Amino acid sequence: MTGQAAVRRIVFVTHAEVEIDPERQVTDWPLKPRGCARHAAFAANPALQGVTAVFSGAERKAREGAAIHASDLGLTPKAITALGENDRSATGYLPPAETERMADAFFASPDESVRGWASARAAQARILAAVRTIAEMDPSPGDIRLVSHEAVGTPMRCASLNRPISRAEDQPAGGGNHFTIDLPDWTGHPEWRVI
Repeated sequence: MTGQAAVRRIVFVTHAEVEIDPERQVTDWPLKPRGCARHAAFAANPALQGVTAVFSGAERKAREGAAIHASDLGLTPKAITALGENDRSATGYLPPAETERMADAFFASPDESVRGWASARAAQARILAAVRTIAEMDPSPGDIRLVSHEAVGTPMRCASLNRPISRAEDQPAGGGNHFTIDLPDWTGHPEWRVI
């Protein structure tokens, strides 16, 4: 009896809750204890034990999440700048309500830069190129777990589903969600799932 070869997957995880501190660079915000606990619970999920490589964006919150996932698997995570959040440095910290308005504009006009933010289309192109490079270059045989950010995860998910970039495709509020992509055909599983 011949068995079907296992499908290698990309498991794309968005970081969970962070400590928002207007006095600190956004890129240096840590995970909240609750965010750490959620990543730890997800990392221990037996259905995800086929992971043989863990990567993250370079921002602290993504690195901390990846370290939790990698530790549970006995792996060393690798931080990749191209897996980072869309570039919001033109505005820096914004209060939550204003951040939400900016996110609405970011998704509503994917080909335009809003107030100096990188466009959703640019974020999509960057994250797709980074993830494809990782999938091609990573020598490990199993699944690849990526810990990254919502504003690049949503455009990537849209591309894997062959859908337009839209806030309607965004993750549930609160962060800490995931989706999977099957390799080598790059097909996505449609639902965001809470970690």
